[in-house]
Amino acid sequence: MKILVAEYAVGAGIEEFMLEGKAMLDTLVKSFVSCGHVVLYPSAGVKLQEGKAVRTTGFEETVRKLSKECDAALVIAPDEILGDLTEIVEKNSVNLGCPSDSVRLCADKLECTRTLFHENIPVPETIGSGEYGEYNGDFVIKPRFGCASEGIYRSKRGKLKEGFIATAFVEGEHLSVSLITGKTQLPLTVNRQLIEIKDNFSYKGSVVPYYCERNEEIIDVAAKTARILGCRGYAGVDIVIGDKPYVVDVNPRPTSSIIGISKVMETQIADLIIKSKFGELPDHVKINGSFTFTKDQLSFFKRTQK
Repeated sequence: MKILVAEYAVGAGIEEFMLEGKAMLDTLVKSFVSCGHVVLYPSAGVKLQEGKAVRTTGFEETVRKLSKECDAALVIAPDEILGDLTEIVEKNSVNLGCPSDSVRLCADKLECTRTLFHENIPVPETIGSGEYGEYNGDFVIKPRFGCASEGIYRSKRGKLKEGFIATAFVEGEHLSVSLITGKTQLPLTVNRQLIEIKDNFSYKGSVVPYYCERNEEIIDVAAKTARILGCRGYAGVDIVIGDKPYVVDVNPRPTSSIIGISKVMETQIADLIIKSKFGELPDHVKINGSFTFTKDQLSFFKRTQK
């Protein structure tokens, strides 16, 4: 098949997120090519070893044009614009990612949290407007629409600005679960997120995979979360493991964890993404070793073999 893989930082030339975006794009393009597909990707200047770079004349317009030329497409972009971009793909090609309505629900952190709460998924107490800090504890202040750790900070009390929400701060390890959803669900790995918490939150990288005695419980909550929100293809569920596995964010798209997953999983990630749409997913995948990477130095990897 001819497949479009469109990553926003590379396609739009966003330097702030270029290193991480390029690493994710390179991982996916190499995997699709290894599976025998022809891959096109929008680029504002970056050229990868595999696939065909198509010079962008505007990211959205390039996605619209190329999606009409390809058999299938996968878009990675900030959650607040991913819904519209996914809808373009859905009109022109076969979408290999989450449906646009699922993307929009996941992107709205307030509605997403409310939906999960009503389905008995553990989530932190969340305030959508007005004052916060009535009880003795910290809150995490974050944009209602946004991705990663950008614009997130910790506060004891205050009044929310428009476009922000407050969630109760949960003490515990910051983890993520990577999984693929099609007719069935396939958990890939539980990952440890390297988060620096001061006044602000800063994502530094990941350890893939990460094993703890509560992995089964963590995976179960993540799998239910993805089903409730209508996720398909690859998705990442961020969890803080306290007295319960609290879901703190849902990423309806490939995440940086695929950089590590591709190094330790025997199966091609692209093959699983394709099978989630067109075929049957396996019952499990084989993971060998572990892989640690940092956001700032993605070219310097540390690998340990079992």
